[in-house]
Amino acid sequence: MAAWQRRFHDAMMGSVATPLIMLDHGEGSWVWDVDGNRYLDFLAGIAVNSLGHAHPVFVEAVAAQAARMAHISNYFASEPQVQLAERLQRLSGAGEQGRAYFGNSGAEANEAAFKLARLNRHGGRTRILTLTDSFHGRTMGALALSGKPAMRQDFEPVPGGVAHIAPTLEALDQSIDASVAAVMVEPVLGEAGVRDLPDGFLRRARQLTAEHGALLIIDEIQTGAGRTGRWFGFQHEGIQPDAITVAKGIGGGVPIGSLVTFGAASRLFAPGMHGSTFGGNPLATATANAVLGEIERAGLVENAERRGAQLRERIRSLGSPLVTELRGLGLLIGVGLARPVASRLVRAAQDAGLIINAPNAQTIRIAPPLIIGDDEVDAFTERFARALDAISTGIS
Repeated sequence: MAAWQRRFHDAMMGSVATPLIMLDHGEGSWVWDVDGNRYLDFLAGIAVNSLGHAHPVFVEAVAAQAARMAHISNYFASEPQVQLAERLQRLSGAGEQGRAYFGNSGAEANEAAFKLARLNRHGGRTRILTLTDSFHGRTMGALALSGKPAMRQDFEPVPGGVAHIAPTLEALDQSIDASVAAVMVEPVLGEAGVRDLPDGFLRRARQLTAEHGALLIIDEIQTGAGRTGRWFGFQHEGIQPDAITVAKGIGGGVPIGSLVTFGAASRLFAPGMHGSTFGGNPLATATANAVLGEIERAGLVENAERRGAQLRERIRSLGSPLVTELRGLGLLIGVGLARPVASRLVRAAQDAGLIINAPNAQTIRIAPPLIIGDDEVDAFTERFARALDAISTGIS
């Protein structure tokens, strides 16, 4: 292990810390490191690997499309690209008035959404509202949208015109007026520690943005593709936004992102206003079609809702004094901790053969593949209990 860590340190940019383990291969919800140790993967590449690892549908889609045509640029169209746009129209509820733009990541999808908001200028609108502690990506535009000052401070000045408001109904009422071009929110604040919005927040945001002519843009990068027990997080609230951004789980591991617009917002972009060399290429879109098709065929949206409830009950049943709160929806779960020991708990979980994540010092994030069943829930329960016991013993 020390040898590859030295190689990583000597070859990789210092923007990321040297990882603790190097993974070699995976199958289903399990991965193996280069030393042959097996881990239950309950992070899934940060909510990316919807079908787990090496799923036959995923493998076949990649191989078949790579053998046919991988890339053509956006000067040309391909059947998988159009098919995926139509699929997103249907799954999101945008319908025939909806439109899809394809990029390569969540940050790129949010950059496109930033531009969409800028196009909503009638009446002199210039302001974009996002939430404090929100996260929308690391490119300069997406960073400006993110409500995390610590992430922005080394790169100031970032693009202007963005104000970050508290995730409260009161802040919505006080902040949305005729100067606002768009409001952009995550249905669950993932990088803030899997934090839920207040009851009625999205419905109130929809009401106020409609009244004032602003766009409501929902960042579904982490919550989309069935992870919350609905195809998209906003669907829990029974509203229709003006646009959503999606990535991560729709590609199942192949890089892809999309901005999907609804209704009148679909008419804001004109040819030449935005583009991407790789965006919407046949390889990525064919794979995303296969992933979303399998999620639908296998009932994995419903499985996310059912298994999420099961996991919450299992965690509660452990009775650990370290666990103070369970947040999130479906298979995006935030475990609130009584003490700032999340990074230690992640390491203890790895020692127990379990991969989880700490978005902050007092939160564990759980985001397993959507394919998990009873066996994986049992394995998680046993390993998470061991990790909690190890930490509790160390701080008692």
